Amino acid sequence: MRNFQNYDVWKLSHLFVLDIYKETSRFPASEKFGIISQMQRAAYSIPSNFSEGCGRGSDADFNRFVQIALGSAHEIEYFLILSKDLEYLEAEKSEKLQIDINLIKMKLFNLSKKLIST
Repeated sequence: MRNFQNYDVWKLSHLFVLDIYKETSRFPASEKFGIISQMQRAAYSIPSNFSEGCGRGSDADFNRFVQIALGSAHEIEYFLILSKDLEYLEAEKSEKLQIDINLIKMKLFNLSKKLIST
């Protein structure tokens, strides 16, 4: 069985979730059940699906959850664009979060390729 806390991608995605919660706490209250909820859900879906996949018995099962996490990473990427365009996120913070999510996506993608080739 894999320990999800040993993976850099899990560590990065957990820190990313904390950043998303911090940033969305500054969004307008009118977005509480809209973009705030969606962004938080998409963000925490990355490390939570990765964690669940680590508990699976085969590389194929693990990869399925890595793919779900990757899908959530793509989803949050859009919400970052939307939040910047709505001026809920400052350009500098948006850029940092975009860099972070791109690194997470790259690591998930590379891990998925590795799991498929074994």
